[in-house]
Amino acid sequence: MRSPVVGLRASSILFALVCFGHLIRLWAGWEIRVGPVGIGPIGSIITVVVTALLSVWLWSLSKASGAR
Repeated sequence: MRSPVVGLRASSILFALVCFGHLIRLWAGWEIRVGPVGIGPIGSIITVVVTALLSVWLWSLSKASGAR
């Protein structure tokens, strides 16, 4: 059954897109505001690191699952 592999790869791609979105935000200098609170670039830096790690991890899990 290949649906777990497809799910892992889809999740990996989604995390990669979020990562690239935050990289673009950092490069362009866009500000994120949630109500009156502004989220500085450190929030995006943390998000880039976490989502990149999750994306790579899920992709490697999908390769391991597909090898069975």
